[in-house]
Amino acid sequence: MQVTCAPRLGRREAAMAECLSEISNTAGPVEAKEELLDECESIWKQMEECQSKLMLLGTETLLPSDAKLSLLMLRWKALTVDFHQWQARNPEVISTNPDVLLELGKEELQKVKNDLEMVLSTVRSKNKQLEEDLKREQQWYEEQKQMLETLNKMEEEASTEVEHPSTKSLKTRELNELKNKVLKLKTYKKELLSALGEFLDEHFPPPEKGENSKKKNSLAEPVVELITLQEILEMLINTLMTTPHEPYITINESFWPPYIELLLRYGMALRHPEDPNRMRLQAYHK
Repeated sequence: MQVTCAPRLGRREAAMAECLSEISNTAGPVEAKEELLDECESIWKQMEECQSKLMLLGTETLLPSDAKLSLLMLRWKALTVDFHQWQARNPEVISTNPDVLLELGKEELQKVKNDLEMVLSTVRSKNKQLEEDLKREQQWYEEQKQMLETLNKMEEEASTEVEHPSTKSLKTRELNELKNKVLKLKTYKKELLSALGEFLDEHFPPPEKGENSKKKNSLAEPVVELITLQEILEMLINTLMTTPHEPYITINESFWPPYIELLLRYGMALRHPEDPNRMRLQAYHK
């Protein structure tokens, strides 16, 4: 059972009516209700005394610019006094009636139960996320393991064919074709990066040529040299391809904020859901 009384003195009648309504709905005996009403009346008297003391404290005429600061200072002082009073106060028993204590105990236990359920839900959600991360890590590990085993097999077959030239077969030609494809892909990658660099140099000049040129007359010099948009994209691409299970890079002072905003606004990059100082490239290949 919880008895709620309004904190404003101007609504005392409404608060007492609310208290009476709530008390009348309980199944406790008449003595418990009367005892709680007496305690409410005593608390109201104390609140009226405190309100009268506050009304006796004069208020100074304040300038508009200092009014907010002064109000905050008064609130801070009042909270400090309240804190010291509560710290020095000894805990008091609300009531000695066993029925009242039983109802209050049930209510407190229900609050504790609700809090524990919320904590349990949060822990379960975190465990589920950790399980998903673990599955991704295991999948990446298995892929790397299979790739390593395939490379080892190919090396063993190549060494066997070198030792026995007469046993050359279709696998040798397939290996050579695979190597040629890898070389072609590397060449194509260099061409793409070169074309990307020319495009970015033309449409997105380095920050030193754009932003810093406006501050030539400024005495402050940049502490960290800003990197180009091409370098940022290369870092994102390399991180995504080399460590797909952890594709995030850390944003530091060398990253020009307009470039970061450009990548995030147009969906080319995504921030880390828990760390805003980290971001990753959008996985377009998936």
